[in-house]
Amino acid sequence: MKLDFIPLDMLSVSKANMRHGRKAPDVTDILPSIRKRGILQPLIVRRVASDMDGEADRFEILGGRRRYHAACALAVEKGEADPVPCAILDDGDDASAIEASMIENMARLDPDEVSRWESFTRLVKEGQGIDEIAITFSLPELAVRRILALGHLLPRIRELYRAEAIDMVTVRHLTMASKAQQKTWLALADDPAAHVPTGHQLKAWLFGGQSIPVRHALFDLETYAGTIIGDLFGDERYFGDADAFWVAQNAEIEARRKAYLIDGWADVVVQPIGAHFASWDHEKAGKKKGGRIYVDRRSSGEILFHEGYVTAAQGRRIAKGDGIAPPKVVRPELSGPLQTYIDLHRHAAVRAELLMVPDVALRMMVAHAIVGSPLWNVRIEPQATRNDAIAGSVENSKAEAEFAVWRRAVLALLGLSEDDATVAGRNHDPFILVTLFQRLLPLPQDALMDVVAVVMGETLMSGGAAVEAVGLHLGVEMSRWWEADAAFFGLIRDKEVLMGLVSDVGGASVASANANEKSKVLKTVISDHLVGAGGRARVDPWVPRWMAFPPSAYTARGGVGTVNAHGVAQAARQESEARPQKDEPENLPLAA
Repeated sequence: MKLDFIPLDMLSVSKANMRHGRKAPDVTDILPSIRKRGILQPLIVRRVASDMDGEADRFEILGGRRRYHAACALAVEKGEADPVPCAILDDGDDASAIEASMIENMARLDPDEVSRWESFTRLVKEGQGIDEIAITFSLPELAVRRILALGHLLPRIRELYRAEAIDMVTVRHLTMASKAQQKTWLALADDPAAHVPTGHQLKAWLFGGQSIPVRHALFDLETYAGTIIGDLFGDERYFGDADAFWVAQNAEIEARRKAYLIDGWADVVVQPIGAHFASWDHEKAGKKKGGRIYVDRRSSGEILFHEGYVTAAQGRRIAKGDGIAPPKVVRPELSGPLQTYIDLHRHAAVRAELLMVPDVALRMMVAHAIVGSPLWNVRIEPQATRNDAIAGSVENSKAEAEFAVWRRAVLALLGLSEDDATVAGRNHDPFILVTLFQRLLPLPQDALMDVVAVVMGETLMSGGAAVEAVGLHLGVEMSRWWEADAAFFGLIRDKEVLMGLVSDVGGASVASANANEKSKVLKTVISDHLVGAGGRARVDPWVPRWMAFPPSAYTARGGVGTVNAHGVAQAARQESEARPQKDEPENLPLAA
């Protein structure tokens, strides 16, 4: 038996099918599921050789007649037909064909995809490969990969999919999301006032509006330092950062532009991204007639090189014989390979000398962290939230006010506008990079460290182990920077958590006395303790356990991001401490 995906127009119902002679079946009960998830259980088919030379073989359906008719109905709806998964029986075995049809029609009930994932995962842990699972369950290997991809999802998303609260396209795109993105998506799904991206909108949301396939890259992927995200349902991969992609792509376009000019073309016109080349307004022209190269940069990341064109007006002048002869291309003094030879040797010399002056290296590093380059992709932590109350709470916090003061001071120190939103996050401009490097060179070490602290603060990712590691090392006291506000109380809806907070501020006796109260009353009890109102003893300072360094939880249910991050930070710390440390570090060669 062979498993494959077969186009609908190559399939027909076999006379061996036990339901062959009946009229077209009613598929309204399975059509919604197939519309959402596609056909999960393969049709059982056998090959019927064609009598006509050159015509492709066809296949008879022995089992899966209703799924076939549902797929046909869906093709009419969509205006296009997707291939369907099929199990192809060996040729010439009519008995097996009839038997397969009977088994198919009498044992139709299949588990949902999430249940299959649970089973397949157990088999993988037992050492079975994808090919073995495919044979055991009569599925194409691609279908097995798609089901196993559900393991990348958070458990709650899998359960929503099991309950058909999420469609197949949405789930497919969520398998490409990081765990942090999945958590953000669930938060949007839980917020009745928020817009939840689904289907193809979700794909745009994940990639910041631009999903660029890896196949469109002109540059060598081995040298690309940015993030590449795999489509776990198939073979497609995407660039995780569109800006980083375009930096690398544009560098390769520039290299090819120079090569075209050296080769004798009059000009190379690189068009703005998304501005398609208007071929109808141009005419073909060779090098000797002033032909140009037009570089068409598509928003999808695809690059098209249109060789040998001039504008229609230039074409008419050339046809009349009064066209201006193109300027003779001046051959560069250095060939491309010789320029590369010189560049690499100068680079090697500079970095060797840089070892002797680490203060200069540090200043160039800071300039790169601020401006970026084709090799440096440094992004600002966006502190993004769709919840206005959360945004307002953070923006008006004491910690943000303090950081804003230091940011303005650093902007002034570097000669940048104090109205700029950030210090870092510039546009990879080499002129700005060198300008900042020159401004950093004379700075005393203390001032340089102020710049480093602000840039690191702007580019430190929220909600991860890095924040936890720094906070633990510094012994951050959250009560210095935070106090409970309306946004905090508005976000707490869990009764068990509220009881834990009441116990925190009022003790076990107060919690016990209010065990049957509603959430609103419990929040009032907590608030009264924090300000000393209503006869309550004031608790000051106080922060909930999740926000402290180190953090902890109020329940055993899990799902606390700061606690998870703390686990990662602690594991890394223990691994570092477990390594043997020498009494005195060895000097590096240049420092000896």
